[in-house]
Parts: sequence; structure tokens; C-alpha cells
Amino acid sequence: MAKIRVSYEYSEAEDKSIRLGLFLIACGILSLFILGFCWLSPTLQSLQSKPANCTVVSVLRPEEMFECVFTCGADCKGTSLYPCLQIFVNNSESNSVALLHFDEQQLVLNPKCSYVPPCERDNQKNKDSVLWWEDYFTKEVSSQSFTCFFNQQRRPDDVLWRRSHDTSVLLHCVLWPMVSLLLGTLIVLLTVCARSLAVRAEALQKRKCSYEVCHDLSAAAGPSVRRVNKADDLNPRTNSDPELLSSPTRTLPLFAVPVRRRDREH
Repeated sequence: MAKIRVSYEYSEAEDKSIRLGLFLIACGILSLFILGFCWLSPTLQSLQSKPANCTVVSVLRPEEMFECVFTCGADCKGTSLYPCLQIFVNNSESNSVALLHFDEQQLVLNPKCSYVPPCERDNQKNKDSVLWWEDYFTKEVSSQSFTCFFNQQRRPDDVLWRRSHDTSVLLHCVLWPMVSLLLGTLIVLLTVCARSLAVRAEALQKRKCSYEVCHDLSAAAGPSVRRVNKADDLNPRTNSDPELLSSPTRTLPLFAVPVRRRDREH
């Protein structure tokens, strides 16, 4: 039986779907590495800090001034000054005095001060922002305890007022790359499976067609064979004469002359 050949080449639409799936897989892997490096690691470090109860011990404003960089356009940058605000608190975890910072970003930006204002071009605006927070902690928060975050291993002398990153950042850093990765994998698998099923269906169809053609040819050849056999059965001479059976044709000589009966009598 001849071997049935089928085409395994992908169509244009299938090729585009496979490319889309591979693109989504590459984007998922790349975004997982980028988000993991830029956001996941700081978020995990921020989540390591434990919540504690803090109470304000003192609010100080040293004479030292610090510089900050402001922007006033695409190619316009400059520096201005702001006063330093130091808020010392007592946390319940270590039962020691520590310097309060607003969040991780301000702790990295200026470890000596509790608050870094948004940098303005006018120094007086920067000073007014610092004075507002000084009055807030001196008058309203001084007699109350509030929740702060403390990390004994990384910074035992500093506490945070709020976290810059929470569990939602961790969820987004893992969720969207995994969704892209799984979606691309699903598209590629479905395309390959659909093509494989189409190839199998094509092979079965060709095999079925070849079987039907052979069956039709045998059915068409059957009556003619039966007619030839029937004609042979109806010819008794052919069946009784052994010479005719042994030799299919019997011919006369080329120059044979018939002899009359009268010539034989004389």
C-alpha cells in the first residue's frame, strides 16, 4: 500500500499566532526579571520591617542646611536649600530611641533627617514645608502613639513612618509577567495541537478516499469479468475440444485451395 503523505507546513494565520505566543513568552520572562530587580527586591526588604508602636520623644531642627535639586523645564535644573528636621521616637520593639523617617526613599535620600520636602526653587517654600511638619509632630502627635515599622537587622537606629511598598506591589510584580507567560504558552500549545489534529484528519481523509477509489474500481471491473466467464461457459466447442483448449487459435495455410467433391470421385 502506498504511503500517504500530508503537509506539516503552518498557514500564515498559524504562523502569526505562534509568533504572538513566543512574543508574549519573551515579554513575560523579561518583565519578570526587570520587575523582580527593580521592585520585587525593595518590596521584600520593606516587608521585612515589623510594625511597632512609636511615641515621639523630641523634635529638633538643627542649623545645618541641605541641598536638593529642582527642575524647571526640560533643560532647566538647579539646587536649593532646606532645613533638616529630626524626629526621635521610642519604639516598642527595641525599647530604644530611634530616628523617624517618612519612608524608605527619604531614608536613602537623606539618612540624617526625618523629612525631605519636595524641592522648590524658592528656599522659603522648602522651609515652610519643613516647619509645617515640625508643628504637626510637636502639637498633634507628641502625646499620641502611632504605628511605625522597625527592622532590627538592617537599620536598628531608624524607624519608618510608612512603607513605600506593600503586598500589592509584590502581587503586581509576579502576577502580570506570569499572565503573559502563561497566555503565550497557551497560544503556542493550542496552535500546535490544532495543526496536529488537522494533519491527522487530512491523513484519515486521504486514506478513506484511496480506499473508496479502490473499492469503486473493483466494483466496476466485476461485471466485465463475469460476462467474459459466462461467454466461455456458453461455448461448448471451446469446452469439449482439447485442441481448442490447448491452442487458443487455429489458422489455415496461406495458399490452401478448396477441393470440390466431384473432382474426388474422378
